[in-house]
Amino acid sequence: MKKLLTLFLVTLSPLTLAATLNIYAASSMTNAVDELASEFNQQANVDVVKVYGGSSSMARQIYQGAPADLFISANVKWVEYLIKKGTVEAQNVSNIAQNRLVLIKNNATTQKSAFVFDSPKSWERWLNGERLAIGAVSSVPAGIYAKQSLESLNVWVSVRSHLAPVNNVRQVLALVERNEAPLGIVYQTDAMASDDVDVIGAFPDTTHDPIIYPLVKLNSRHETQEFVEFIKSQAGQKILAKYGFSPLGGNY
Repeated sequence: MKKLLTLFLVTLSPLTLAATLNIYAASSMTNAVDELASEFNQQANVDVVKVYGGSSSMARQIYQGAPADLFISANVKWVEYLIKKGTVEAQNVSNIAQNRLVLIKNNATTQKSAFVFDSPKSWERWLNGERLAIGAVSSVPAGIYAKQSLESLNVWVSVRSHLAPVNNVRQVLALVERNEAPLGIVYQTDAMASDDVDVIGAFPDTTHDPIIYPLVKLNSRHETQEFVEFIKSQAGQKILAKYGFSPLGGNY
């Protein structure tokens, strides 16, 4: 019996000792990180636990002690927040990708008139008394960028009373997919991930801050460093490009 118990424990040991890596990532990174995690698991035999949400929410969770090993933000400001709080050192931050901001509609929408981004009448016609799905403009990166663009295009005053603000960009996408909002502002990568929406057009890059994704290393674990190296590798950058991200290697 003792020998059988010993054999049972030995057999289980590889499973019980398997390394785990906790990645907190912006919602817009969902599809890309899912594949990155799968590939990394196969290469390094590390179980990757993924947590997705708004960058602002996850930054606050990390500050309060959430057990994250890595954080991928959709906005440099929330990384700066963690640096100022002393949770993160600037030397452990690197920019890994870039994105674009686009306006979407449900692909069943029959609106045929051309959309002019800097025309209040276009926004009024397409919204038709309904709401514009948008990330919360004070905290969600996609919402922050969207407000910058709308202000730059001089249409913010016209649309600000017709907003449907939500907690992350994937919720914006869902509202338009379900046709609960006629228009939504999301990242190019989110639009590419959906079969239910069409892109009306992209906001000019000059109308908002660069949409940069910083990768934050939150500890010195071997597995953490391995994932950082993997995402910066040719294979990792190829996966990011596959989902519509523009590779952007470099230190913070």
